[in-house]
Amino acid sequence: MKSLKIVGVPEHFNLPWHLAIDDGAFEDRGIDLQWTDVPEGTGKMCQMLRDGETDMAIILTEGIVKDIVGGNPSKIVQVFVESPLYWGIHVSTQSSFKKIEDLKGKKAAISRYGSGSHLMAYVNADNHGWDYSDLSFEVVNNKDGAIEALSSGTADYFMWEHFTTKPIVDKGIFRRIDDCPTPWPCFVIAVREEVLQKNASIITHILEVINTYTADFKDIPSIDRMLANRYEQKIKDIQEWLSITRWSQENITPVTVKNVQDQLEKLNIIEKKLSYSQIVSR
Repeated sequence: MKSLKIVGVPEHFNLPWHLAIDDGAFEDRGIDLQWTDVPEGTGKMCQMLRDGETDMAIILTEGIVKDIVGGNPSKIVQVFVESPLYWGIHVSTQSSFKKIEDLKGKKAAISRYGSGSHLMAYVNADNHGWDYSDLSFEVVNNKDGAIEALSSGTADYFMWEHFTTKPIVDKGIFRRIDDCPTPWPCFVIAVREEVLQKNASIITHILEVINTYTADFKDIPSIDRMLANRYEQKIKDIQEWLSITRWSQENITPVTVKNVQDQLEKLNIIEKKLSYSQIVSR
């Protein structure tokens, strides 16, 4: 039995992994795949890949591309979720902010530097023609930290996945002003290069298993109820999320990698660009 460590956010996107693990689908191929939830998100997972604390990560596209350009010894092996991620732009219900323009020059709560919440603040600023130099940040680690920061006023707004944050909106803690979708597929599967070199066939088996699960995921009977119960969501929200979410069984394309790097360079987040083969394992 070959053991490998994998990490991802504790969100509904990753339920196919848990179903496959619970079904023993990886064990059937001689693989002990050990999953760890990382609520802090992409910035933390990038660090875990760099430090060898994990072998694989289900991670935001823009975050891992930025980190690979910055020296992370990992490569993308496949797109996991093809559809965009809808980043809700949230403020405290008690705040005076009513529209997106009110947030110009205000402080964003982020899980950590290099995370999706950090990078997407730049994308949002670009969408509205704001000067990037006006952006400022408060590191809050996770959703609970964001609740505290927005409630106390140490940060003004928080960008996080629309549906994951919906229960906080429903409770009247956050108010969502707008959404900011990613202009690329949202989640990819990244693997440390050392692991790829030593265990290429194992990684191929892992991808074959998860692709079987994602291909049929929406057809699982009562999958909407399972997701709603497990992730404490309203079933109508889960049904809406399922309708707009598309999993992938293909690798990321050169055009997409170019688009991500072009955007990151435009936003002054990266200073150079790498070739497709330096970022992606075929």
